[in-house]
Amino acid sequence: MELEEAQKLWQPEPGWLNTASYGLPPEPAWTALQEALADWRVGRISWEGWGGSVDRSRVAFAALVGVAAADVAIGSTASQLLAPVAAALPAGATVVVPEVEFTSNLFPWLVQERRGVTVRTVPLAGLVDAIDADTDLVAFSLVQSADGAVAPYDEIVAAARAHGALVAVDATQACGWLPFDAGRADVVAVAAYKWLMAPRGAAFAYLAPALRDRLRPDAAGWYAGADPHASYYGPPLRLAEDARRFDISPAWFSYVGAAPALELLGEIGLPAVRDHDVALANRFLAGLGQPPGESAIVTVEVPGAEEKLARAGVRAAVRAGRVRAAFHLYCTEDDVDLALDALTS
Repeated sequence: MELEEAQKLWQPEPGWLNTASYGLPPEPAWTALQEALADWRVGRISWEGWGGSVDRSRVAFAALVGVAAADVAIGSTASQLLAPVAAALPAGATVVVPEVEFTSNLFPWLVQERRGVTVRTVPLAGLVDAIDADTDLVAFSLVQSADGAVAPYDEIVAAARAHGALVAVDATQACGWLPFDAGRADVVAVAAYKWLMAPRGAAFAYLAPALRDRLRPDAAGWYAGADPHASYYGPPLRLAEDARRFDISPAWFSYVGAAPALELLGEIGLPAVRDHDVALANRFLAGLGQPPGESAIVTVEVPGAEEKLARAGVRAAVRAGRVRAAFHLYCTEDDVDLALDALTS
């Protein structure tokens, strides 16, 4: 599907530049969710149909990041999906993390310090050089939440492999606009309510097969069973052999909305989405006399920016004292110009 045709599936109010906080659902996702809620309200159907959306979402996510669906676990948050990896680190392990990392990919490692895990924070620009023989795991966001900085994925992975370290990536601010190969890392966690435009409560993780063998699925329940429908009652333990053994019981309606949104992104293609998003971000930067970048998320410092944007009806975020604007496929040049007019008037 051409991006221009797909854009007709959204009707955002002008000035939405805050996908880094949450994404807007395309019409197929919104409609599917409303139908499911209507059925729930009156008890019209059984839940299995909603559960089928989980399988669709898993397959669509796997295709977007270039891995097998059998290597994808589903959950509700990025930190929850990273928790088994953190819990499996041996006492005395060292984790290296950027110093301004979003806490979903920081707190899971920090809570392990009480049992002897060391967390070392360094500037993102120095992350590659900070990976050494003492590093057991390097954790980073592929795109930083605070300022949209795109991490040097290939260089970080190469440095980690050179020292035998694991790689844990939070791709929440990347997946949905930035094409990348999740299979290069050991774990890639993504909360789907931002650039994947799903309802909050859906999340995915690529778990490399070699890593899964080192982890214990402490949150295992019926949905982690080899056959969930044969896992309702009683022993013995009978978990799935693949990444599904790390699934938690899904928030049904989150996945009802997630499946159409992820499938639509697959139809459009992430390269086209990236080109569109980054072009709008660079138009915004150029209008403020800033050099172009390579991210769909940008930050600028303009006196009184928050108030100026609010008066113009532009919805953006403020992070670390700077205005953060995020541009996705439903944003237009008119949205950019509305923000520029507000900031430069």
